[in-house]
Amino acid sequence: MSTESTAVAAPRAAAPNLTAVFVRLKLTLLRNGLRQSAGRTVAYVSSVIVGLLFAAGAVLGLIALRGNVHVGALAVLLTGILTLGWAVMPMFFPTGDETLDPTRLVMLPLRPRPLIGSLLVTSLIGIGPVVTLALVTGAVVALADGPAAALVGVLAVVLVVLVCVALARAVATASVRLLTSRRGRDLAVLSGLFIALGAQAVNIAAQKLGRPDGLAVLEPLGDVLRWLPPASAIGAVEATGQGAYGRAVAGMALAAVALALLLFWWQRSLTALMTSPDSSTLQAVEKDSARRSGSGEGGLVRLLPGGRTGPVMLRTLRYAWRDPKSKMSWATALGAGLLAPIVSSVQGNGSIYTAFSAPALLGLQMYNQFGQDTSAFWMVASTIATPRDAYQELRARACTLALVAVPYVTLVSVGAAAFIGPWSDFLQVYGLSLALLGALIGTGAVTSVIFPYSIPSEGNKNVAPGQGSIAWFSLFGGVLVGALLCAPLLGLTIWLHVAGLHHLLWILLPLGVLYGTGAAVLGLRLAAPRTVRRLPEILAAVSKG
Repeated sequence: MSTESTAVAAPRAAAPNLTAVFVRLKLTLLRNGLRQSAGRTVAYVSSVIVGLLFAAGAVLGLIALRGNVHVGALAVLLTGILTLGWAVMPMFFPTGDETLDPTRLVMLPLRPRPLIGSLLVTSLIGIGPVVTLALVTGAVVALADGPAAALVGVLAVVLVVLVCVALARAVATASVRLLTSRRGRDLAVLSGLFIALGAQAVNIAAQKLGRPDGLAVLEPLGDVLRWLPPASAIGAVEATGQGAYGRAVAGMALAAVALALLLFWWQRSLTALMTSPDSSTLQAVEKDSARRSGSGEGGLVRLLPGGRTGPVMLRTLRYAWRDPKSKMSWATALGAGLLAPIVSSVQGNGSIYTAFSAPALLGLQMYNQFGQDTSAFWMVASTIATPRDAYQELRARACTLALVAVPYVTLVSVGAAAFIGPWSDFLQVYGLSLALLGALIGTGAVTSVIFPYSIPSEGNKNVAPGQGSIAWFSLFGGVLVGALLCAPLLGLTIWLHVAGLHHLLWILLPLGVLYGTGAAVLGLRLAAPRTVRRLPEILAAVSKG
């Protein structure tokens, strides 16, 4: 018998199970990743323990609320929050699960439909799905009333977990090209700000729910979420216990339809990803060519002043938009500056003076100006020969900060007066805010020259090793001096209040504008000659990162 006939007659080897291969692959990569370093192992084990403890506490709390008339609203709200978390998680942590990155599979002979099933099963391995499963199970236990509701609850748990996982994978696949690009990495850098905002929202919600009738405030939101998948599946468990079988069937059907649509979207995105070329670079080149072929630069560039000031302002703005560390610093200052008045307003015990957080945090952006340039500062240093050159450089950077800070401080001051009040204090608060901003700009220019330090371009650290003390002294020393510079205006404000001259408080607005402008100009004038004398020291300090 020939070799060919032998090959034909031989039974075909069974194809390996794709799901089992992916499961083994993920477990192997997870195990090998934990072996890389003890720190990574400790971090992973700690996250698992914290996640399980949080899930256990939430489950016990839900079970303790069993029988409460408002527990249904709480359960569907918890499901909605879980779903939102799964939806945004790929946007902030695009490399959190590299084993399931579909771009790594484009060269393999795999079809999208079986691939989706394998990826879906593999996605169920991890602390996130386990915590979600525990929380949803606790919600079902708190709501299930009777055998029929328990049976529906089992199906609801499966549907909710599958919808959450499929949603995360569909979002990640549809936006994988963006998330693995520079813009995606910048978005991941901003995750800390969104986590901080979410923590404040949870804090406010906890205070509201801690009242005797706290759960009652959830009912209007719960009525809406009961018809939104996958929370509709949890609402179906409650409806089954109440005998509303039609509403239960509708809720389960909505969750099932949502799962089917997500899987269809995921399949379409995966097919497009695996069959289309990555033309992001070509698109970028085409856009750049279109801009170059246009009639000059437009937009904000046309509004910038001429001479040295305009190009320096444009360079600083581009740093703030393109550099991840600068973008994170700006975003944190803008977000946290607005967060303090909002939290005060929501809690009901705030003060309009919380608006000072905006000028304080934005004024700190003037500190360590040259550290943002890192080793590229040598190009700036080569253009500075006289104190006038240094003054124009620092003035342009200060104008860039003022271009953003002054409108933002105005917005926060107006918002604080509108939502916290009273309006009678607006002029004094606005004037003092502008004075504080100007004082911090002036002291920031001086400390940037005297205490420069490097900001590493890689990693999560914002200060180069060995320069931590310089950074802290620059920051706190400059803030202290800036606050002392505002002492005369603050003393005048207190005296007008004590003397009962409330009708003269309006003068603090023009005085604040003049005082802040004067403090900023004075700081720039003092820093300019020192900049020329310390150019070699500044370059050495900012190049260590």
